[in-house]
Amino acid sequence: MPELPEVEVTRLSFASRIAGGQVQSVRMGKALRWPLGCNPQDLVGARILGVRRRGKYLLMDLMLGQKPGLLLLHLGMSGSLNFSARLAPPGPHDHFDFVTSQGALRLNDPRRFGAVVFSHSEAEQPAQKLLGNLGMEPLQVGTPGGFDLGLFKLGLKKRSAPIKQVLLAGDLVVGVGNIYASEVCFYAGVRPTRRAKKVTQKEAEKLFAAIQQVLARAVERGGSTLRDFTDTNGQAGHFQLEAMVYARDGAPCKRCDTPIKLLRQGQRSSFFCPICQKN
Repeated sequence: MPELPEVEVTRLSFASRIAGGQVQSVRMGKALRWPLGCNPQDLVGARILGVRRRGKYLLMDLMLGQKPGLLLLHLGMSGSLNFSARLAPPGPHDHFDFVTSQGALRLNDPRRFGAVVFSHSEAEQPAQKLLGNLGMEPLQVGTPGGFDLGLFKLGLKKRSAPIKQVLLAGDLVVGVGNIYASEVCFYAGVRPTRRAKKVTQKEAEKLFAAIQQVLARAVERGGSTLRDFTDTNGQAGHFQLEAMVYARDGAPCKRCDTPIKLLRQGQRSSFFCPICQKN
């Protein structure tokens, strides 16, 4: 599933190119996870002001005549976006075409868990329902809604679930997906099974720093391509090639040579070093 780094990489690969464009046509294919919420033709003529990100959602700010609008895009489990000068005829998994004066954006999603949803604003429904309970943005510090160490520590103390599951939940901090949660716990020296409320103040500070470090590095490396993720230019990510523990069970730890361990937490695989992550 594309996580925050992959969504941010996707945004960076087309946001500046589509900004300022005017929508010329919209095509919807098979039904996605949620309905669009408007007639596709209502979007024709809209001007694209820019593309932001909130958690794993891409937010495309629009101006429809004199009224603002917002298009929310989610890649789901297997979705990817392509941005090009013109589109080939749609295939069976191409479910959304958004043709603008700056180029054409297409959502390909074999499993159809992705979504394209229109809202009049971020504060109104359905945007509020989708975004309202999201946690802090880990790559933003010192801004409203950004990552705050004090709030992070307080949030950990209120949760009795294992730290990795708290990181995955998204209501405290967004975007720390399965790959990145394992890596974060390694860099912080904390086992993924450690109860969040048992994490010490010093460990919380290490987790706070590791979340920013790991996610920023993942964005720099183009995200992680485990199966078929690519950005809108068709470029794969490479962060998985430098993972310290993720998917390395049985391999020697890159720090201490101890074999990396695998365990199951819920439906997810967790990886850790029993020496470097003693607690």
